[in-house]
Amino acid sequence: MAQNKFLKATFILMLGGFITKILGFAIRIIYTRMVGSDAINLYSLVMPTYSLLLTIATLSLPVVISKLISEQKIKSIKILTNATLITLFLNLIVIIIIYFTKDFIATTLLNDNRCSILLMAMALTFPFVSISSILKGYFYGKQKMIPHTISNIIEQIVRITLIFAIIPTLINKGVIYSVIGLILISIASELASIMTFLIFAPKKFKIAKQDIKPDLKTTKEILNISLPTVSSRLIGNIGFFFEPIILTNVLLFAGYKMDFILNEYGAYNAYTISLLAMPSFFIAAISSSLLPEIANFFYRKNIIMVKRRIKQALILSFIVGSISSGFIYIFRDILLSVLYNTNNGSNYIEILAPFFVLFYLEGPLQSVLQAIGKAKTTMFITMVAVIVKLSTMALLSLCHIGLYSLVIAEIIDILIIVILCIKAIKKELYQETTV
Repeated sequence: MAQNKFLKATFILMLGGFITKILGFAIRIIYTRMVGSDAINLYSLVMPTYSLLLTIATLSLPVVISKLISEQKIKSIKILTNATLITLFLNLIVIIIIYFTKDFIATTLLNDNRCSILLMAMALTFPFVSISSILKGYFYGKQKMIPHTISNIIEQIVRITLIFAIIPTLINKGVIYSVIGLILISIASELASIMTFLIFAPKKFKIAKQDIKPDLKTTKEILNISLPTVSSRLIGNIGFFFEPIILTNVLLFAGYKMDFILNEYGAYNAYTISLLAMPSFFIAAISSSLLPEIANFFYRKNIIMVKRRIKQALILSFIVGSISSGFIYIFRDILLSVLYNTNNGSNYIEILAPFFVLFYLEGPLQSVLQAIGKAKTTMFITMVAVIVKLSTMALLSLCHIGLYSLVIAEIIDILIIVILCIKAIKKELYQETTV
């Protein structure tokens, strides 16, 4: 019965993820062809900063809420109300920080003053993304995947509709307006997602007065899990944030022109990584279904089922990774031409594709560590990988090999994370079985 529940949840998320990914690719293709390479390059330049700030604003709450609700130690409504208060308070702080630092980040760190207004536009999306994430975590914890699947599809439909309705008008006003338009469209799509979740919320949800009030015990429980979890993601996003800054400055020092750097880095992020990560919705589905299952079994000391689920998840992830990476490697030029109307980034795919088989194991392995209460271990592994990646990239950038310095650093990053995660899980499970 438990086996069927896990596979059913995974299948629903995979199916929904597939539909969402198709719609997402349609959006990317339409938007890319509408606005041109200048807008895409500008959007790619500011995205690492956005990812970093969004991680702080949302505090990895979907993972935390999913784990706590699956363990059934605290009333669901208490978890949701306390998580909402925490994240909205964080949102306010982050938005204020962005308001006062946006010009410095844009001109000094990103070397493009156009990024200033984009950062402010991105900050406005945080409260909507945060509330949507909290509701997502609730349904993950209950292992009800249909609401998440439907909300994702509706979100993408709203996004694609608004792109057709708004972006053509904004293009006439300039590149900045078209990028701001895409960013602010996400507010409407997140609102659609929130409304969908609320429709699926339990109708017999009884909310007592004490459930709405901030609860210190519940808040501590949330923060005890979320802080190490978000620290891991934060470190990863800090690395992503510094990636274009270090890469740009070192390559400029090495004699490369800014136009070359923007074009190649834009192609690497918008085409190479985007295409290679195309099947990541499969892995996201496996990881999301895996976390509450592992948390539940581990909390009840059922190590046999923990090992069985890990094995199933890794085999499934490896099969998906092997097939997709092989397919993308063989048909990379055709895929780039059909999807993006370009061949830029094909040379990077040729080197990265074989190693992306291992990349697809990262999600399930990190979900396992979080589910068994080893978020601090995940944080340490991420820190090691980020430091090695940025150091390698900086050193190789001085060797006049262009963006290949980033490609090689990415491969090393993948290897470090997978190897260290496997070692950490083996060690923890061995200790549990010998207790």
